[in-house]
Amino acid sequence: MSIQKRRERERAEREKLIVTAARELAEAEGWDAVTTRRLAAEIEYSQPVLYSHFKGKDAIMAAVAVEGFTELAVELRAARAKAEGAREALAAVGEAYTDFARRRPALYDAMFTHTVDLPFATPEAPAALHEAFGELLRAVEPIVTEGDDPGLLTETYWAGLHGLITLMRSGRLPKEAHTARLTLLTAHFTACAN
Repeated sequence: MSIQKRRERERAEREKLIVTAARELAEAEGWDAVTTRRLAAEIEYSQPVLYSHFKGKDAIMAAVAVEGFTELAVELRAARAKAEGAREALAAVGEAYTDFARRRPALYDAMFTHTVDLPFATPEAPAALHEAFGELLRAVEPIVTEGDDPGLLTETYWAGLHGLITLMRSGRLPKEAHTARLTLLTAHFTACAN
């Protein structure tokens, strides 16, 4: 292996270590606890090493978000693939989405709540963002009727899911009724589209 290849591999490994440490710390203590000083101590590298990989906490959070979109796409794809029928697929994707948000609240916040320096809804968006949205789109497309814009319909469904998660996590909606709300969203969404 050439020296250049080894350095590239080591750099990639350090970046992965930084992102993993940030995720773990955020999930354990929240994003306020994630600082470059704290991360440097966690991974046993100096702060300048962190800054040689990322401009700061916001850039680290953006890297975490991209990783999260990759994972979300995989989970949504798996849920959609297991379902039989359009309505069942939409319901399965909705449940997978909301389950992802409940299991990984800090990751979800990096992806959808905190401001991160990532282009959304543009051709310049990272591939992982397109993949995750594409999985939502593939679940919505079978219920699209003539004249509907599949992208707008998908954004509306996504907004409904995000709203349910946000209101439930903030205590404004009781968690006990989540499944019933998700069933209503899917039923009314598919009924209106048909």
